[in-house]
Amino acid sequence: MSVADSIQERAEEFGQRYQAVREQLASVIVGHEEILHGVLTCLFVGGHCLLEGVPGLGKTLLVRTLSEALKLDFNRIQFTPDLMPADILGTNMVSETPEGKRVFEFQQGPIFTQICLADEINRATPKTQSALLEAMQEGSVTVGGKIYRLQKPFFVMATQNPIEQEGTYPLPEAQLDRFLFKLVVGYSTREELNTIIERTTRGIRTTVTPAMNGEEILKWQGLIREVLLAQHVQDYIVRLTLATHPEGPYAAPATNQYLRWGSSPRGAQTIALCAKVRALLEGRYNVSFEDVRNVFLPAMRHRVLLNFEAQAEGIQPDQVLVQILEHVPEKAES
Repeated sequence: MSVADSIQERAEEFGQRYQAVREQLASVIVGHEEILHGVLTCLFVGGHCLLEGVPGLGKTLLVRTLSEALKLDFNRIQFTPDLMPADILGTNMVSETPEGKRVFEFQQGPIFTQICLADEINRATPKTQSALLEAMQEGSVTVGGKIYRLQKPFFVMATQNPIEQEGTYPLPEAQLDRFLFKLVVGYSTREELNTIIERTTRGIRTTVTPAMNGEEILKWQGLIREVLLAQHVQDYIVRLTLATHPEGPYAAPATNQYLRWGSSPRGAQTIALCAKVRALLEGRYNVSFEDVRNVFLPAMRHRVLLNFEAQAEGIQPDQVLVQILEHVPEKAES
C-alpha cells in the first residue's frame, strides 16, 4: 500500500470516527450544526474554543455532553467577579506529616482535568482570566516556582455573554489569541425550539454513549498534521493573514478603514490546521482553497481589533473579514 493510499484510508476512518462523536452530541444538542463542527475541529486540532452567546442557548450543555461522548475527565469553573487565580490553578497548603513536621503540599485546582469549561469567562476580572494563559498555551501550571503538567488531551471551552451586557469584562487580546476558534451561538429556529421543548418538558432522557477516548484523540491530532498543504495554498493563507494588517502591502480597503490591529501568526497557523481537518472530513489528504475560506471567519474574528470608526458605525469583525476574502485572490499576482 502506497503512502497516499494509507493516508486516504486513515482519512476515511477519521471521518467515520468523527461522525460517531458528532452523532452523540446531536442526540442531546438540537441544531447548531456549525457550532458542533467548530468545537470538534478545535478538539482534534488540539486548540481551545470560545463560545459567545446570550444565556440559555445550551453552551454549557454542549461541553458537558462532549466530555461524556469522549470519556474524558471534566471540570466546570463558574467565573464570577470575586474568583481568584488560586481558585482555578490551586495553591500550596500547609499539611502535617506522620512525623509531625509541617510541609507545603500542593492542592490541585479545577484546571487539572482534560475538558475544562470556563463558564461565563468574561464575568471574572482580567487578573483571573489571565490565570488560564499558561495552561492554554503550554499545557502546564506554575505555582510557587514549580511546574505541574496537565494531562493530555487538554481542552478549554470558554463561554461568554456578549460584551455589551452589564457586569462583564472584555477578554485581554493576549488571551483571545489563545483560542483557536471563536464561535457565535445564535438563536434556535422554530423547528428546533419545538424539538427542545419536547425533549425537556416530557421527561425524555437521552443517554450519551462514549464514542472515543483520549488516546484516540491524540492519534487523530497526529494524523491532521500529516495532511498535505501545497505551497500555493499556504501562500493564500499567508496573504489572507497579511491582508488583516492595516496599512500593510496586502491590506484590503476595509482593513485600512475599519481595523486597528490585524492577526498574529497564530491566525495563519489556525487556518492551516483547521483547513486540514476539513480536508480529512471531505475524504482528502490535501488542503484546498475552499477549506481555507471555510475556516477563515471563526479563526480570525477574535484576532482583529476594530477601530473607533467601525465601532461608531456598528461594523462587526465578520463584515470586514468577508470583504478581505473577496479582496484577496486565490492565486498570487506575479
